[in-house]
Amino acid sequence: MATKSNTKTIAQNKKAYHDYFVEESYEAGIELVGTEVKSLRQGRVNLKDAWCSVVDGEMLLNGCHISPYDFGNIFNRDPMRVRRLLMHKKEIGRLYGIVKQQGYSLIPLSLYFKDSRVKVQVGLCKGKKLYDKRADAAKRDAQRDIERSLKERNR
Repeated sequence: MATKSNTKTIAQNKKAYHDYFVEESYEAGIELVGTEVKSLRQGRVNLKDAWCSVVDGEMLLNGCHISPYDFGNIFNRDPMRVRRLLMHKKEIGRLYGIVKQQGYSLIPLSLYFKDSRVKVQVGLCKGKKLYDKRADAAKRDAQRDIERSLKERNR
């Protein structure tokens, strides 16, 4: 009997898709405190300038801003604190080797609830050059023009 997993997206890092080529993506758990989870349920998170690093065999999420929970008073933590990501040691070791040797980056792509647990989609990314960004923009504009002309033709 297959069970359907319920996922609800909290936030997406659209800037990551603009600035990087996403080669692979991985799912990781995240270590949070109660008031942070309540704040996430309200959608008060910013992944725009976030990145992941590997320190002492642990993957850490840096630069992620989770706003303090309004009713949390003394239980609130620093909104910019470094949070630990939960992955298997073999996966972390493999990603660490790739990042160190081949110039890739680990960037959080999205944050979502999966059956009441908070998960982070981490992407193994390679940086885009300025001409890559221009080519993507030109391709998007061309596709938009094609769709617009087809829409007008069908009227």
